[in-house]
Amino acid sequence: MNLFTVMTALSDPVRLSIVTTLSAQSEVACNCFDLPVGKSTASRHFRVLREAGLIHQRDMGTRRINSLRRLEVNRRFPGLLDLVLREAATNASADR
Repeated sequence: MNLFTVMTALSDPVRLSIVTTLSAQSEVACNCFDLPVGKSTASRHFRVLREAGLIHQRDMGTRRINSLRRLEVNRRFPGLLDLVLREAATNASADR
């Protein structure tokens, strides 16, 4: 996990919304996210987050379950995830 890859992954609004959702819920299936993109684009966003080390995915039957790797990210970059999520919430409330 490297900082540049993590920050690049978090810089996209769709990926940031995925991470924000996962920070509020422990596990979410891919098809339960309300994303403004098609299925193949959503798959790419999940792949970028997984390869950056931000999320963990596991298969459960026909569903792919996502979870945020908060402990691992915090261990490597203490406070980064909280800062990014706080800024995302601030920007979301300012946009309303």
